[in-house]
Amino acid sequence: MTKIKNQIFSSYLRNPSLYDEIYDNDGNVKEVYKKLFDLYGEHSIEDYASLNVKARSSFFNQGITFQVYGKKKSQEKIFPFDLFPRIIDPKEWDFIERGAIQRSKALNLFLWDIYHEKKIIKQGLVPMELISSSGNYLHQMMGVDPPGDIYNHISGIDIIKHNDGNYYVLEDNIRCPSGVSYVICNRTALKRALFGVFNHYQTHTVTDYAENLLELLETTKPHGVDLPVCVVITPGMYNSAYYEHSYLAKTMGVELVEGRDLFVENDFVYMKTIRGPQKVDIIYRRIDDLFIDPLEFRPDSSLGVPGLFAAYKKGNVTIANAPGTGVADDKAVYTYMPEIIRYYLDEEPILNNVQTYHCNRPDELKYVLDNIHQLVIKPVDEAGGYGISIGNRLTKEEIEEVKKQVKSDPRRYVAQPIMSLSVHPTYIAKKESFEQRHVDLRVFTVLGKDKEFVLKGGLTRVALKKGNLIVNSSQGGGSKDTWVLKK
Repeated sequence: MTKIKNQIFSSYLRNPSLYDEIYDNDGNVKEVYKKLFDLYGEHSIEDYASLNVKARSSFFNQGITFQVYGKKKSQEKIFPFDLFPRIIDPKEWDFIERGAIQRSKALNLFLWDIYHEKKIIKQGLVPMELISSSGNYLHQMMGVDPPGDIYNHISGIDIIKHNDGNYYVLEDNIRCPSGVSYVICNRTALKRALFGVFNHYQTHTVTDYAENLLELLETTKPHGVDLPVCVVITPGMYNSAYYEHSYLAKTMGVELVEGRDLFVENDFVYMKTIRGPQKVDIIYRRIDDLFIDPLEFRPDSSLGVPGLFAAYKKGNVTIANAPGTGVADDKAVYTYMPEIIRYYLDEEPILNNVQTYHCNRPDELKYVLDNIHQLVIKPVDEAGGYGISIGNRLTKEEIEEVKKQVKSDPRRYVAQPIMSLSVHPTYIAKKESFEQRHVDLRVFTVLGKDKEFVLKGGLTRVALKKGNLIVNSSQGGGSKDTWVLKK
């Protein structure tokens, strides 16, 4: 362990075995961080603690919270935010952005294919059993042409930087990827607390996300519509991401609605207003597939809109993201991403996958069962870091329990090597000091008809517990502002 000489970082211990994003192998601050390091160093740790409290109060006053669901009760928490930002230089960001667009486009073509001609399956590159056994594969979507031919309007791609200094994709999130509102709020909070530091860096804005999202959604409007009306539909205020739903609706300048605010007549969707019904053309939905229409999916759903899917099938309304998109979220499908990219785009993958073993393959299942102690076991259909088992953190009894779960339903599990996520200096309030903490990056991509947009920043998530590799907020993680520098 190496201590760093700087007032605010005086207690920071650098572990040379970890890839520290602001220090090189010799323990020197990297060029891109030098000015920031000096600027923060002008503050005492007491000053920083005070600024941290103010930032936390700002989040509380704005209602920037999320719900954590436990076995017995749920709890609303302030989203943890660290004031020391992450910096990505233009060359690195260009690589990340090209890779994110490539994956999003390939996944969109893949989704169109598996709900239409199934060419990739017929050619033996992806097994039909893998698709048909996914709980997110909707037979109701067979032959349906979404407006603009876009399925995954919004994608959230989780990327890590490994000890070797290279970026890898951990997973693709294209059902209802969340977290973009925190990207924007992080920037606002940091500017309020430490505005002076921005004078020394030319960073891309992140506050243009909502206008770009709306513009690209409007390119996928139904045929024959000139000025589309867009809404954001939410399950309601008790949803874990309700703050984000309301924030995005407000910044997009559209209505936030619940299912009870909409109705369908003659296969068109209308919103109830004080001035009478208003036709709705685009629905950015934050409701899971099976709850969007009780006439087509779960009849007990009170969150959706009866008749919505019939209107969608007739092309009278755009739903973003499209129903059935979650089949490509499946972590077993992730194992085929290199083949999917090569097949549809005739390109080599820009961003690498992490080596992944699917337990449904007998030889890979045997390897996983023999090597659980050095693998991460993940359910293919979970999100938020739930259900993950990290082999070297398990007792012998826990390893046996994981083996039993995997053997009982091999299709439901994948395994990956324990990747060493890069670390970044992070303020730990309880200790009033900076420490190394593991980080990842969620990159947000928006696809429109013949257009695309990548938010130049993304959500840097931080595992606030020492040594923890799971960065999700539901598992005690926080976030940082992410600066993408201009060329």
